[in-house]
Amino acid sequence: MKRIKILHRTYYNFSGEVNLGTHYLRLRPREGHLLRIESSVLSITPEATISWNGDVEGNSIAAANFHSPASSLVIESNIVVQQFNENPFDFLIADYAVDFPFSYSAEDWPLLIPYSESPGFSAESAVGKWIANIWSRGEAIQTISVLLRFADRIHSDFRYGVREEPGVQSPERTLALGSGSCRDFAALFIATARHLGLAARFVSGYLYAAPSYSDYGSTHAWAEVYVPGVGWKGFDPTIGAMTGPDHIAVAVGRQPDSVPPVAGSYLGSGAAGMSVGVWLTPV
Repeated sequence: MKRIKILHRTYYNFSGEVNLGTHYLRLRPREGHLLRIESSVLSITPEATISWNGDVEGNSIAAANFHSPASSLVIESNIVVQQFNENPFDFLIADYAVDFPFSYSAEDWPLLIPYSESPGFSAESAVGKWIANIWSRGEAIQTISVLLRFADRIHSDFRYGVREEPGVQSPERTLALGSGSCRDFAALFIATARHLGLAARFVSGYLYAAPSYSDYGSTHAWAEVYVPGVGWKGFDPTIGAMTGPDHIAVAVGRQPDSVPPVAGSYLGSGAAGMSVGVWLTPV
């Protein structure tokens, strides 16, 4: 078992007083048999009334409502988790899904349809050609192997960079630029998996790693694919591997832009600036 402390601080500075609308915070990790929350403290300045809700994906969402104008907003989440996912290869796939391609069962398919909508890449499109160059139909391969192959190719073929602009690049743009952020790589991987007939979804969370010159601390994003017998299995194309003990999932969504850590609004004429800091340390 591994214990990790997560400090996530979001700071907004306004040039004048504004009225803050409801802010929705996806900062609490998803608990399960592989991860438990040992302690959790959420602090907000100015004072806010916080109500906890869940969404259709089972994500925990804190809704913060404010009572007075403010010229700044500080949101700080301080959490300690216990991580039990020490061996990401400890799983057993259902017999019919070991080799790729396969078809989902009649029982699972109705639930997986929203996560399997094909992006409709033609064989002549840039993304279609990129996919076909990595795996072509008729090649005998195991399901996990083909997914790891695409994760590794995204990791090795594209330049990673921290991108401050909001939103997620389309797979076509990521391919054209040859670069992207973790969320862009996750979106490309999800589109690829769906093109191959697999159910995939977007994951927002944290990755414990030593700070580097290009990444001193931030949230992280990756993808999950539904593998019969295993469930939703994480793949991180930014590092070209399956998710493991250093990955901490916070929120999952069908669309890559549907689970921002902090989302809200304000009313006023003041300009806004934002800074975010994330620190993960072993306990």
